[in-house]
Amino acid sequence: MLLPLFAMNVSAEVSPKAVLMAQGLSQPWGMAQVSDKHLLITQKGGSLVLFDMGSGAQTSVSGAPQVVVMGQGGLLDVAVPADYKQGDQQTGWIYFTYVAPVEKHGKKGLGATALGRAKLDASLSALQDWQTVLLTQSASADGQHFGSRIAFIDDYVFFGVGDRGHRANGQDLTTHAGTIMRLHRDGRVPQDNPFVGRSDALPEIWSYGHRNPQGLAVRQGLLWASEHGPRGGDELNLIEKGGNYGWPEVSLGKEYWGPIDVGVTSKPGMIDAKKVYIPSIAPGSLLAVEHNRYGWRGDFLLGALKLQHLNRLLMSDQQVMQEKRYLEKEKQRLRALLEDSQGRIWIATDAGTLWQLQ
Repeated sequence: MLLPLFAMNVSAEVSPKAVLMAQGLSQPWGMAQVSDKHLLITQKGGSLVLFDMGSGAQTSVSGAPQVVVMGQGGLLDVAVPADYKQGDQQTGWIYFTYVAPVEKHGKKGLGATALGRAKLDASLSALQDWQTVLLTQSASADGQHFGSRIAFIDDYVFFGVGDRGHRANGQDLTTHAGTIMRLHRDGRVPQDNPFVGRSDALPEIWSYGHRNPQGLAVRQGLLWASEHGPRGGDELNLIEKGGNYGWPEVSLGKEYWGPIDVGVTSKPGMIDAKKVYIPSIAPGSLLAVEHNRYGWRGDFLLGALKLQHLNRLLMSDQQVMQEKRYLEKEKQRLRALLEDSQGRIWIATDAGTLWQLQ
């Protein structure tokens, strides 16, 4: 049963309604369309749900990886590339980020962001052929800033990890913390990655100087990321090969304990953000809209956690021209966004509800 939830107050050319499609999910974190009818949804605690977009039925999917649930970490994103085909030997891979348990130098209780992949069986009820693509060098006992969203360009998979709460990691190329990484889909390191061959850097790194990138999207063939600033200073960044995005030396945010700037506003050799949010909205997701169902083709959507709204950035080429905010009255933390093959926008909230814009 579809339950009309609310009407959005938007400009005259776009007046979609949002409909409640499901409830009772347990901290949904990521979504991917894995068939014409189905979404695969990750739940932070470590479980997977298959959602039927027609009937609304929810069924459990077995075979999720072992995860550590600590602070902001657990089972995180799920994504499929554009050429995904369920059941295909080559293109049937589904990709996940999650916090894996790590023991380092005899110390237990650590967690590190990992990228893995698996296939759905014919019944869509279990993952099979699990592969750990990369267990990142970002292990810590701290529970913050794991990232981590996934995006694809051609044969490459990108994903990010936050600084794990240790600011110096942002400028340290010997750790994956505070970086966005680029791999071949099977986990091989591309030989044209920017730091391949350097003894002082990890070869998987594509860009660095990130605080906590929890949004990753491809728009017109280019990679973009949204990330959390400290108190103020959330960012939308156009990601360049080898780019340094400044954290913690560059930031427009302030310390949590007082009105003191974190770093400077700009610095030579470090790339400025395309958009900065002051105060913080806490962007937990980033979607580049490809269809024109709502008149939003080419724009970005971000799910705001702290300021609890759907944030739309109207784009022209690579510049942000205007910002609009929707769903503020609902007072929900919007965690994950998805555009399905029909151009419908789906939104999952931390409260365990799943909405569709219509």
